[in-house]
Amino acid sequence: MSRYVFKMPDLGEGTVSAEVVEWKVKVGDTVKEDQIIAEVMTDKAAVEIPAPVGGRVVSITGQPGEMVAVGSELIAFDTAGDAPATPSPAVAQAPAAAARGPAAAAPEPSAAPSSRVMASPAMRRKAHVAGVDLASVPGSGPGGRISASDLEAVISGRGNGAAKPAARAPRQGVEEIKIIGVRRVIAERMLAAKRGIPHFSYVEEVDVTELEGLRQYLNARQPKGTPSLTYLPFLVAALVRVLEKFPQCNAVHDAERNLVLRHAAVHVGVATQTPDGLKVPVVKNAEARTLAELAAEIRRVSEAARSNKAARDELMGSTITVTSLGKLGGIASTPVINAPEVAIVGVNKAVERPVVQGGTITIRRIMNLSSSFDHRFVDGFDAAAMIQALKEKLEHPATIFIQD
Repeated sequence: MSRYVFKMPDLGEGTVSAEVVEWKVKVGDTVKEDQIIAEVMTDKAAVEIPAPVGGRVVSITGQPGEMVAVGSELIAFDTAGDAPATPSPAVAQAPAAAARGPAAAAPEPSAAPSSRVMASPAMRRKAHVAGVDLASVPGSGPGGRISASDLEAVISGRGNGAAKPAARAPRQGVEEIKIIGVRRVIAERMLAAKRGIPHFSYVEEVDVTELEGLRQYLNARQPKGTPSLTYLPFLVAALVRVLEKFPQCNAVHDAERNLVLRHAAVHVGVATQTPDGLKVPVVKNAEARTLAELAAEIRRVSEAARSNKAARDELMGSTITVTSLGKLGGIASTPVINAPEVAIVGVNKAVERPVVQGGTITIRRIMNLSSSFDHRFVDGFDAAAMIQALKEKLEHPATIFIQD
């Protein structure tokens, strides 16, 4: 046997270890050079690791959820009679591994056949809502893994399985789900933000009746098939203008150097819900984009995040974040700051309400802004003044496009 040992590569940016998210191969498998053998995750990104040589897998190190140090043995191959024990140039350099951003999926490991149902958390949630017993769904993926099309076929009655209604009998059993991959990163960052940042929130009511009229007017003038404008591009356009007078809110905290970095450029993080959890793709240089360009870029980066196609730099470098739950936006919320930023602006749903204007009751479209700030660097007065300035622009949307 000719044994070739491949060690955890240096994935850059000061990485000292990486978490094993999923093994694409198992001991005994024969792989080809450059075949994807594993997915690992650093604090910055998920990375697919290709095989440096062809051969038979004789050992692997680390189960999903475990950390493997850079330079430690990751996988060993028997290359006898199969491939030369020399890694290709594309694999010898760690940066050549395919990075997909910190929001890559964290599926369960491909392992030896067992009675365990192989399905992602998203598939399990969908099956639960539909009342489908996953054990009755034939999986077409590797190792019997259940895909979205497999589940959809059963739900629609086209598959070999049969959708079962939720039982009325008491349920038993507990599903153990490892906190790994994207969910681990989210958990760590949320905990660090809440522990390390003294948050305070400010909620303001905004009359968006005029803005809604402008939005509908512009949508009516769009070419057929063009995606409709939402409130977000207007909000970002207004926020860019407001931050010119409140630069302390367009900043990040550099804890290592004990500095607050106020940015001239406005790089807006757009909190995006995906099947794998919350991701924050970034619209770079929002201050230099038109309304149409903002709308297009928000759509592009959000879709890239949802489909796990966002590049690493598209998920980094934001200076302030906006977050919206759309129709689920509720009355008010207390968003968690996207560290190391110092401010986040939250959008709640817009609804028609009776309000008093000039002594009479009239119907207006009202939307709340729920925002949070780092009280170490943003005073309450400045936060309130910034949100009031943002409110004024949204209530009189023509001012968004007029230079002061």
